[in-house]
Amino acid sequence: MTPKNPTKGICLTFICLIILGIMPIISNSRPPEFDALRFAFFLSIWQLIFSIPMFVAEMKTSRSGIFDSEIRPSLKRRTTLIVLVTGTLFGLSTYFYVLAFEKAGAVSAAIAIQAYPLFAILWETLFLGRRKTALELAFTFLLIGALYFLATDGTWTIHGLSFWFVFALSVPFLWSVAHVILKEVLDRTPITPAQVIFFRVLVSSVLLGCIVLTVYDVDVIVRDLFEITFQKFALIMGLVYYIELINWFYAVRHIDISVASSIAVPSPALTMVLAVLFLGETIAVYQVVTLGIVILSLYGLLFAGGRKAKVS
Repeated sequence: MTPKNPTKGICLTFICLIILGIMPIISNSRPPEFDALRFAFFLSIWQLIFSIPMFVAEMKTSRSGIFDSEIRPSLKRRTTLIVLVTGTLFGLSTYFYVLAFEKAGAVSAAIAIQAYPLFAILWETLFLGRRKTALELAFTFLLIGALYFLATDGTWTIHGLSFWFVFALSVPFLWSVAHVILKEVLDRTPITPAQVIFFRVLVSSVLLGCIVLTVYDVDVIVRDLFEITFQKFALIMGLVYYIELINWFYAVRHIDISVASSIAVPSPALTMVLAVLFLGETIAVYQVVTLGIVILSLYGLLFAGGRKAKVS
């Protein structure tokens, strides 16, 4: 087992924070004539390309990760099934991610994605029977209230509810489901982060490719392939997304997920600054207020969870 290095884990997570703050800007900076579906497909292809070298390097080692010859065939089959299911979920979430930032705006969508802990709490309560303390529930309701405030554009009225903000919540929802399923693979098999990412983006690329080919003619996809400006943004997005994934998986090998999550919480603040500088977006007061409450709520949940763990 690799010795834990907390300093390394924290540094890797800070890289994730910066990348998570930049990704919405890259996505929304692409040429407007290229829609979210085609962009999601090509960035997934670039992710797959960037994941190949490390995957091949590990595959050459017969006892590396899932290629360990001593792993039971039944376990390999179950792992394959789980990878297919989670890869499909991640493929859909990649498309929804790009579309949400395009429609809801970089800042609002970035804040919406911070709802991930809400879904994690839901699954823990429903399937793991983990009861929440009064303090955890208080911060949970505070987070829900902040997201509702943002969804109504700061009006609190239901008629002002933003459909695209609600749609953006589908991204952390899909992530939370996939991560719950994927956790079994990481806990019960020696599969490595590089292998998880490779199979994840492989399945995602195939899924999105099938969807793209049902929506567009082949000549449209071929034309996209040779559009240098479009491919430049898809390549950059695929590269930074892959770097974020590989850094995150290796970071949580050295520090707890709660610590890593707390470091990554302020990423929408970076998105907010960059959206003003590079996208020309106007930041409303209610967005700033919401971001502050969301950050407070998430840190509060981490504090409450840590305190409960000490008591138990």
